Amino acid sequence: MKVSKAAMIGVAGVLLIGAIGGAALLYANRGGNHSAQASEPAAKSELARFATGTIARLETPAELVTAPDYVFKTRDGAPTKLSDFRGKVVVVNLWAMWCAPCRTEMPTLAQLAVDYQGKDVVVLPINVDVEDKVADAKSFIDVNEPLPLYSDTKFQLPFELPGKGKMPQTVILDRQGRIRANMSGEANWAGPEAKALIDALLAEPAT
Repeated sequence: MKVSKAAMIGVAGVLLIGAIGGAALLYANRGGNHSAQASEPAAKSELARFATGTIARLETPAELVTAPDYVFKTRDGAPTKLSDFRGKVVVVNLWAMWCAPCRTEMPTLAQLAVDYQGKDVVVLPINVDVEDKVADAKSFIDVNEPLPLYSDTKFQLPFELPGKGKMPQTVILDRQGRIRANMSGEANWAGPEAKALIDALLAEPAT
Protein backbone atom coordinates (compact mmCIF):
# COMPACT_ATOMS: atom_id res chain seq x y z
CA MET A 1 0.00 0.00 0.00
CA LYS A 2 1.44 3.39 -1.01
CA VAL A 3 1.65 6.19 1.53
CA SER A 4 1.43 9.73 0.23
CA LYS A 5 4.30 12.14 0.80
CA ALA A 6 1.95 14.52 2.63
CA ALA A 7 0.91 11.77 5.06
CA MET A 8 4.56 10.89 5.78
CA ILE A 9 5.38 14.55 6.49
CA GLY A 10 2.37 14.78 8.83
CA VAL A 11 3.46 11.72 10.84
CA ALA A 12 7.03 13.04 11.10
CA GLY A 13 5.70 16.35 12.37
CA VAL A 14 3.64 14.69 15.10
CA LEU A 15 6.64 12.65 16.26
CA LEU A 16 8.87 15.73 16.37
CA ILE A 17 6.34 17.69 18.42
CA GLY A 18 6.02 14.78 20.87
CA ALA A 19 9.80 14.59 21.32
CA ILE A 20 10.10 18.31 21.96
CA GLY A 21 7.25 18.19 24.47
CA GLY A 22 8.87 15.34 26.39
CA ALA A 23 12.21 17.15 26.66
CA ALA A 24 10.53 20.33 27.84
CA LEU A 25 9.12 18.56 30.90
CA LEU A 26 12.60 18.02 32.37
CA TYR A 27 13.84 21.60 32.09
CA ALA A 28 12.24 24.54 33.81
CA ASN A 29 10.61 26.91 31.35
CA ARG A 30 12.72 30.08 31.48
CA GLY A 31 9.90 32.21 30.14
CA GLY A 32 7.15 30.77 32.33
CA ASN A 33 4.04 28.87 31.30
CA HIS A 34 1.22 30.74 29.62
CA SER A 35 -2.11 28.99 29.13
CA ALA A 36 -5.02 30.30 27.08
CA GLN A 37 -7.16 30.20 30.20
CA ALA A 38 -5.11 31.50 33.12
CA SER A 39 -5.91 29.79 36.41
CA GLU A 40 -6.29 31.74 39.62
CA PRO A 41 -2.84 32.25 41.21
CA ALA A 42 -2.14 30.37 44.42
CA ALA A 43 -2.01 32.35 47.65
CA LYS A 44 1.51 33.35 48.69
CA SER A 45 3.07 33.73 52.11
CA GLU A 46 4.87 36.78 53.51
CA LEU A 47 8.10 35.30 52.12
CA ALA A 48 7.01 36.44 48.64
CA ARG A 49 8.82 39.70 49.31
CA PHE A 50 12.11 37.88 48.73
CA ALA A 51 11.13 36.79 45.20
CA THR A 52 13.30 39.31 43.38
CA GLY A 53 16.46 39.31 41.29
CA THR A 54 17.59 35.87 40.15
CA ILE A 55 14.95 34.22 42.38
CA ALA A 56 12.07 36.34 41.05
CA ARG A 57 10.19 33.15 40.02
CA LEU A 58 10.35 31.78 43.56
CA GLU A 59 7.06 30.28 44.76
CA THR A 60 6.15 30.90 48.40
CA PRO A 61 2.95 28.98 49.20
CA ALA A 62 0.70 30.28 51.95
CA GLU A 63 -0.45 26.73 52.68
CA LEU A 64 2.35 24.95 54.53
CA VAL A 65 2.91 21.32 53.57
CA THR A 66 5.44 18.98 55.13
CA ALA A 67 8.04 17.67 52.68
CA PRO A 68 7.52 14.03 51.61
CA ASP A 69 9.36 11.31 53.49
CA TYR A 70 10.80 9.84 50.31
CA VAL A 71 13.96 7.74 50.84
CA PHE A 72 17.15 8.66 48.96
CA LYS A 73 20.80 7.72 49.61
CA THR A 74 23.92 9.22 51.10
CA ARG A 75 27.27 9.07 49.33
CA ASP A 76 27.95 5.75 51.08
CA GLY A 77 24.61 4.27 50.05
CA ALA A 78 22.85 4.62 53.41
CA PRO A 79 19.12 5.48 53.27
CA THR A 80 18.06 8.93 54.44
CA LYS A 81 15.00 11.20 54.30
CA LEU A 82 14.30 14.92 54.41
CA SER A 83 12.83 14.49 57.88
CA ASP A 84 16.31 13.51 59.11
CA PHE A 85 17.29 17.18 58.82
CA ARG A 86 14.50 18.60 61.01
CA GLY A 87 15.62 21.45 63.24
CA LYS A 88 17.56 23.13 60.42
CA VAL A 89 16.69 25.27 57.43
CA VAL A 90 17.28 22.98 54.44
CA VAL A 91 18.03 24.07 50.88
CA VAL A 92 17.18 21.00 48.77
CA ASN A 93 18.57 21.13 45.23
CA LEU A 94 17.69 18.43 42.69
CA TRP A 95 20.26 18.15 39.92
CA ALA A 96 21.72 15.89 37.24
CA MET A 97 24.83 15.81 35.06
CA TRP A 98 22.69 16.01 31.91
CA CYS A 99 21.09 19.24 33.16
CA ALA A 100 23.34 22.15 32.10
CA PRO A 101 21.58 24.80 34.30
CA CYS A 102 21.99 22.45 37.28
CA ARG A 103 25.76 22.41 36.82
CA THR A 104 25.91 26.16 36.19
CA GLU A 105 24.24 27.09 39.49
CA MET A 106 26.10 24.52 41.62
CA PRO A 107 29.01 26.86 42.56
CA THR A 108 26.48 29.31 44.02
CA LEU A 109 25.09 26.54 46.22
CA ALA A 110 28.63 25.68 47.30
CA GLN A 111 29.22 29.32 48.23
CA LEU A 112 25.94 29.37 50.14
CA ALA A 113 27.09 26.34 52.14
CA VAL A 114 30.38 28.10 52.93
CA ASP A 115 28.62 31.32 53.99
CA TYR A 116 26.35 29.45 56.43
CA GLN A 117 28.85 27.04 57.93
CA GLY A 118 28.32 26.76 61.69
CA LYS A 119 24.68 27.85 61.41
CA ASP A 120 21.47 25.82 61.32
CA VAL A 121 21.43 25.63 57.52
CA VAL A 122 21.94 22.53 55.38
CA VAL A 123 22.56 22.78 51.64
CA LEU A 124 21.38 19.41 50.33
CA PRO A 125 22.12 18.66 46.67
CA ILE A 126 20.45 15.43 45.55
CA ASN A 127 21.63 13.95 42.26
CA VAL A 128 19.07 12.12 40.11
CA ASP A 129 21.33 10.49 37.53
CA VAL A 130 20.98 6.77 36.85
CA GLU A 131 23.23 4.35 38.71
CA ASP A 132 25.99 4.13 36.11
CA LYS A 133 26.35 7.94 36.02
CA VAL A 134 26.74 8.43 39.77
CA ALA A 135 30.55 8.23 39.51
CA ASP A 136 30.54 11.28 37.22
CA ALA A 137 28.25 13.07 39.67
CA LYS A 138 30.68 12.34 42.52
CA SER A 139 33.59 13.79 40.56
CA PHE A 140 31.58 16.92 39.77
CA ILE A 141 30.30 17.54 43.30
CA ASP A 142 33.80 17.08 44.73
CA VAL A 143 34.91 20.13 42.75
CA ASN A 144 32.14 22.10 44.48
CA GLU A 145 33.26 21.75 48.09
CA PRO A 146 31.91 21.61 50.74
CA LEU A 147 28.76 20.17 49.13
CA PRO A 148 27.95 16.52 49.95
CA LEU A 149 26.59 13.96 47.51
CA TYR A 150 23.13 12.46 47.91
CA SER A 151 21.41 10.51 45.17
CA ASP A 152 18.04 9.32 43.94
CA THR A 153 18.82 7.01 41.02
CA LYS A 154 15.10 6.31 40.54
CA PHE A 155 14.55 9.96 39.52
CA GLN A 156 11.38 10.02 41.63
CA LEU A 157 11.96 12.76 44.19
CA PRO A 158 11.69 15.59 41.60
CA PHE A 159 8.10 14.46 40.97
CA GLU A 160 7.30 14.26 44.69
CA LEU A 161 8.14 17.95 45.16
CA PRO A 162 6.31 21.04 43.82
CA GLY A 163 8.34 21.31 40.59
CA LYS A 164 6.83 18.01 39.38
CA GLY A 165 9.92 16.86 37.51
CA LYS A 166 11.32 20.17 36.32
CA MET A 167 15.07 20.59 36.53
CA PRO A 168 16.87 22.18 38.25
CA GLN A 169 14.49 22.33 41.19
CA THR A 170 15.25 23.94 44.55
CA VAL A 171 13.00 23.59 47.58
CA ILE A 172 13.58 25.37 50.90
CA LEU A 173 12.32 23.79 54.10
CA ASP A 174 11.93 25.42 57.48
CA ARG A 175 13.09 23.89 60.77
CA GLN A 176 9.85 21.91 60.98
CA GLY A 177 10.38 20.30 57.59
CA ARG A 178 7.68 22.30 55.83
CA ILE A 179 8.02 23.54 52.25
CA ARG A 180 8.29 27.32 52.51
CA ALA A 181 9.64 28.16 49.06
CA ASN A 182 10.44 26.43 45.80
CA MET A 183 11.77 27.36 42.42
CA SER A 184 12.26 25.57 39.11
CA GLY A 185 15.15 26.93 37.09
CA GLU A 186 18.66 28.26 37.52
CA ALA A 187 19.40 30.90 40.16
CA ASN A 188 22.19 32.53 42.13
CA TRP A 189 21.69 30.90 45.52
CA ALA A 190 24.57 32.84 47.07
CA GLY A 191 22.98 36.18 46.16
CA PRO A 192 21.49 38.68 48.63
CA GLU A 193 17.88 37.76 47.85
CA ALA A 194 18.41 34.06 48.64
CA LYS A 195 20.34 34.89 51.80
CA ALA A 196 17.64 37.26 53.00
CA LEU A 197 15.09 34.46 52.59
CA ILE A 198 17.21 31.99 54.53
CA ASP A 199 17.91 34.55 57.27
CA ALA A 200 14.16 35.12 57.65
CA LEU A 201 13.60 31.38 58.13
CA LEU A 202 16.47 31.15 60.60
CA ALA A 203 14.88 33.93 62.63
CA GLU A 204 11.63 31.97 63.04
CA PRO A 205 11.05 29.94 66.22
CA ALA A 206 12.33 26.36 66.05
CA THR A 207 8.89 24.94 66.94
